[in-house]
Amino acid sequence: MTLRRKACIAGAYEHPTRKAPDKTVAQLHAECARGALADAGLTMADVDGYFCAGDAPGMGAVNMLDYLGLINVRYVDSTETGGSSYLLHVAHAAAAIAAGKCNVALITLAGRPRSEGSSGVAPRAVVPNVPDAPWESLFSPVTVNMYALVAARHMYQFGTTSEQLAWIKVAAAAHAQHNPHAMLRDPVTVQEVLDSPMISDPLHKLDCCVVSDGGGALVVTRPEIARSLKRPVINLLGAGEAVKGQLGGQVDLSWSAAALSGPKAFEEAGVKPADIQYASIYDSFTITVLMQLEDLGFCAKGQGGKFVADGNLISGVGKLPFNTDGGGLCNNHPANRGGITKVIEAVRQLRGEAHAKVQVPNCTLALAQGIGGLLGSRHGSGTLILERA
Repeated sequence: MTLRRKACIAGAYEHPTRKAPDKTVAQLHAECARGALADAGLTMADVDGYFCAGDAPGMGAVNMLDYLGLINVRYVDSTETGGSSYLLHVAHAAAAIAAGKCNVALITLAGRPRSEGSSGVAPRAVVPNVPDAPWESLFSPVTVNMYALVAARHMYQFGTTSEQLAWIKVAAAAHAQHNPHAMLRDPVTVQEVLDSPMISDPLHKLDCCVVSDGGGALVVTRPEIARSLKRPVINLLGAGEAVKGQLGGQVDLSWSAAALSGPKAFEEAGVKPADIQYASIYDSFTITVLMQLEDLGFCAKGQGGKFVADGNLISGVGKLPFNTDGGGLCNNHPANRGGITKVIEAVRQLRGEAHAKVQVPNCTLALAQGIGGLLGSRHGSGTLILERA
């Protein structure tokens, strides 16, 4: 069954808060839910499908349905693939809608890592019964060094440079200056990125995403419902999802799971990378962006450094405008999971609601791409192709 034009994104909301010491995670979820439903012109009573991931407190949907007062829900999904979960949720909601399981699906994300001091530079707690923990926790892997491994390998194998990676941050910062909610709004230069402290060689501080509280939400509906609302209709054209692990010991850090999810999405959508006018690319680190651009087919493998250099990702300057809200590198990375914000900014671009300084003229076709987990070990990937009807 194809998902092509079987469902629409009718509501999108990004929480403006970047630090919320006075709010609970459940409260942030609720505020995001209300924001997305108001954006769509719907209410809690209209929701009959609910989607959340590991950031939701308690037993996920079980607790959140009760907290949100969602009494008409007949379909739930708590798929967990880290930061990419919410792109998978959009696709799963579309499949549920196409199968007649629900009509209005609500997807929420929220968290407080900034208030709780979660930075990604300390070893993760060993969780009992996680199958990889006994073998890997001995080496104290942390988020940043698992991405640094990938960056180092890419530099060794393809000649990518720190200067080229820095251009990704320069592009994100060029966009963030126009976002009043962005955590980092000052433009930066390549040299400033290179001069920032080394966090895990070869990644500098400015190669790393922000740590923020907040969240976001999306509303996915049947096409006829979307057409009845007073909002531009945003169709789901194609979707792909994949997980990459250790591959039975055949570890290859030169590619990500986007190489598997991307082709599926493009095939279903019936379009090519060259057709995309705007791309939201998961940017936990600069290397994350470069890897996905290659694996999605925007450039050949090993050519990502050249592709991102010289402002090629800056709206109005380069060939592929990306993350025009500033992305995770400058704007927001709520709950250490930036996937939902990638979809939200893609919706803004397709609606023509991005800031005038970064809005892509006549944007009708956009891509949203998410990675969740650790690029250097195991991770999930979700790819969405969206169009304005």
